[in-house]
Amino acid sequence: MGEHEFEAAFREWRESRWQAVSAPHGTAALRHTHWLAAEPAEFAGAPGRWHAEPTALVGVLANGDVIRLAPGEERDLDGVRLRGFQRDGALALRVIDPDAPSRTSLIGIEVYPPSRERVVTGRFVPAGDGATLDVTSVDGHESTDRLGGTIELEIDGVPLVLTVTRDDHGLSAVLADATSGGESYRFRFLRVPEPAVDGTVAVDFNRAYLPPCAFSDEYVCPLPPLGNRWPVALRAGERVAARHPLAEADATVDAEVDAA
Repeated sequence: MGEHEFEAAFREWRESRWQAVSAPHGTAALRHTHWLAAEPAEFAGAPGRWHAEPTALVGVLANGDVIRLAPGEERDLDGVRLRGFQRDGALALRVIDPDAPSRTSLIGIEVYPPSRERVVTGRFVPAGDGATLDVTSVDGHESTDRLGGTIELEIDGVPLVLTVTRDDHGLSAVLADATSGGESYRFRFLRVPEPAVDGTVAVDFNRAYLPPCAFSDEYVCPLPPLGNRWPVALRAGERVAARHPLAEADATVDAEVDAA
């Protein structure tokens, strides 16, 4: 791939990411995540009263209509999109609102310039059958994921190991680096291609992307495992969510009021 094609592919990826995040019902539009119990209750932003059954979320509207949502199912109602969500057996109702401040204040996603030096070839070491990885989420919830293996590689002369998990979509990683929490968001996600037969794999850190919780506090993203918190500055991929200056000022005022 020539330099022109390399940069064009990066621009295309950026555009697809922006569309996925900023769409009316995209990533940034999540306004509420309500964890349900067996007892029906009203929840902010959601019409009717909702409760959890063993395998579905059930809502009863004011007119008596009943809505059932399995995890992953959606229903558009009263200007919002309702989505069923499940984590370790617990059910939650997600309210996706095009008018959510987390979406309306968003003006872009800041990125590092693409660099071929950040496409790094490593050696994949698969995990054993049934291996798992302990995971802590941003809300403190602890769970396990299926461990895919590790990738041994080198960045700026520093030998590193990237722990990757596996799901139905392939291999992925959650990682932090020396820029995290400062010039970049506190951590980032990365999809990793399947390794070659000999175990080599090209990891393109230019495709490191912000987790959903960088756009809305209502997500419960997994944190990086300790081994994926690197001492090197990984200046590649998405950096931070760009917000309208007035929205940032309002958030600062709100934080100062809460702290008072």
